[in-house]
Amino acid sequence: MKKEKLIKKYDKHVKMYEKNLNNPTLGKWRSRLIKNAKGKVLEVGVGVGSNFPYYDKENVHVTGVDFSPEMIKSARQTARQYEIDADFIHEDVENLKVEPNSFDTVLSTLSLCSYPNPGEVLNKFNNWCEKDGTVLLMEHGLSSNVLLSSTQNVIDPLFKKVAGCHWNRNILEIVESSPLQVEHVERYWADMVYLIWAKPTK
Repeated sequence: MKKEKLIKKYDKHVKMYEKNLNNPTLGKWRSRLIKNAKGKVLEVGVGVGSNFPYYDKENVHVTGVDFSPEMIKSARQTARQYEIDADFIHEDVENLKVEPNSFDTVLSTLSLCSYPNPGEVLNKFNNWCEKDGTVLLMEHGLSSNVLLSSTQNVIDPLFKKVAGCHWNRNILEIVESSPLQVEHVERYWADMVYLIWAKPTK
């Protein structure tokens, strides 16, 4: 799916994402990961602000990035609702210009599936995160279950065409192939959901 069409898709479905803001299953995983965010946080693919309820609001300043203007508009409202100290950048992360070592935490939830070159995006995360900082990822990807992973591989072309993201990426393998140093991994929902704690290498 072309980037312009994908942006329009997300703009159109903002209300759907807002209704799913407090999804209890996703919320449990978000909370598990995001409680580790601190300091200056770069949240990539901020969407409607679904992670905002789980930040320690006294200890973070969030810079949210998204290529969808309607998502950014919704995220501003969510930040106000949850009293999150935040600013926002309307930009595609693949074109985003950030000074090296600018953030204590870089966070991505459910966004690596949609980038044409996720490895290049992780290289950026490594560069943007300061050397003692943390990169936190919650992503969906390839299951360890043979039947499920086979199904994911079969439906991936259709899923990419309809939803604009890949259903069968081996997230852990992609992260381990990047400069990031994986420190901890948890997997849920038949191992299709990955929670990853990583450190930059400098």
